[in-house]
This record gives sequence, C-alpha cells and structure tokens, in this order.
Amino acid sequence: MKITLFTSNKNRHNYLINLLSEVSKELFVVQECGTILSVPNNYKPSSIMKKYFENVINSQSQLFGNSYVNNKNKNIKILPMILGDLNQCPINLLSDFLKSDIYVVFGSSYIKGELVDFLVKQKAINIHAGVSPYYRGSACNFWALYDDNPHLVGTTIHLLSKGLDSGPMLYHAMSNLKTNPFEYTMSTVKSAFHSIAERIKDGSIFTIKPLVQEKIKEVRYSKQSDFSEEVVKKYFKKKIDLNSKKFDNSLLKEPFFLL
Repeated sequence: MKITLFTSNKNRHNYLINLLSEVSKELFVVQECGTILSVPNNYKPSSIMKKYFENVINSQSQLFGNSYVNNKNKNIKILPMILGDLNQCPINLLSDFLKSDIYVVFGSSYIKGELVDFLVKQKAINIHAGVSPYYRGSACNFWALYDDNPHLVGTTIHLLSKGLDSGPMLYHAMSNLKTNPFEYTMSTVKSAFHSIAERIKDGSIFTIKPLVQEKIKEVRYSKQSDFSEEVVKKYFKKKIDLNSKKFDNSLLKEPFFLL
C-alpha cells in the first residue's frame, strides 16, 4: 500500500507520519513547515493568545510526546516546503508523490486548483478537526466548547472536496479523555489518527459508505478572523463542563472513540 500525506510539521503531524508509515509500504509526505513555537504567525503575539497556544502546545506534548519523523522502516519520502507554498507549486513537481493508492490530508494549506481536482478524483481523505456538519471552518472544537457543546467536539474523516470541510463523511472520531478542554480537543485528533491507521491497515476504510453532509444542521461556520483576543478572553472566563451534554450517537456517523 502506497500512501501520500499532505500535512504540517508540528508534533501531532509528525506522529501521524510515523503512524501511517507503520501501515504502508511507502509513505510520501508533502510537509508544509510553519512555526512550532507558541503563537502561530497569523495571530498577534499578545499575552492572552500566548497563554492559549501554550496550552495547545502542552496538550499536544502530553498526548503525542516530542514526535519526530523517525523513518525507522526506511519507507518515508518527504518533500518539505514553507507553509502556503503548496498552491504555488507546479503539479509536475509533485509527480512522484501522486502515484499512491490512498491520499490523506491533515493540517495542510487549503488546497486549490489542479491539485485539488486530482485529489478529489482520487477520493482523497481529509481529517477535519471538528464535527461536521455542525462545525466547519477554523478552530471548530474551540467553538464547540465556546458554544457549550462538548458533545460536538471531535474530528470528521471525510472525502476531500473543493468546499471547506464539506465533503461526504466517512465517520467521526471522538474521545472520552475529558481531563481538561485542551487535552480533550487534542485527544479527538489522536482518535482520528489511530482510527484511520487501523482502517487503512484492515482495508475497511474503502468499504465505508460516504454520507453527504446536510448543511441545514450547521451550527457555526467559523473563519480564522473570528478567533480574536476578545473571544479567547471570554473562553478563559467560561466555566466549561466537558460532561454537561452526553454523546448522542444519532448525531454522529459510525463514531470511533478513543477511550
């Protein structure tokens, strides 16, 4: 099995690279590289934003450790590039990375143009950190907690589409690790990683019937600009009860739970 992964370079992305290398004959990684320190470049480095992203980094370390690409099976080929360069990259430069049996997208830039046309045709799988169709866009699990909907914190594994997080859904990955809000949201990502690796390995990922998303069920479509200092301040002041609402499997598609 040959797998191509479009991803980034933080601990969680490297963890996914190592995990997929265990279930593939060859793993081709297009890795966009951004900052791995505190506040991402697209946000102002204020004290409140620094506090928020330090919590994110700490929860990531707690769940994924200090993950580096180990390539212990010597089956990983990486094409590194600066974050944002993917859509400027001629598709012929990626030719060696576009000959796989399955394509996975997690944490890359929003893919456009000829490349997204190719990936949609190949039925590429996207890992969306949010529970679609309820939460789509940016920082979805943050907004689910902000809206007092902890039962809608999770990830959606769906077919890639030209629309953001709008492709037909394969299943949801959730978590019962409700220690604190940051580890809770991060653990749903880990749930997605392990579920997709298992289902690629046993072949069941190819037998799941996709379900078209119903836009009428959308609770919030969030943009990056919505995630402001004022909103983060309000978030820290909220008393978030991770158990205030129980999971309702009727709202989910074939949920996989990380216990």
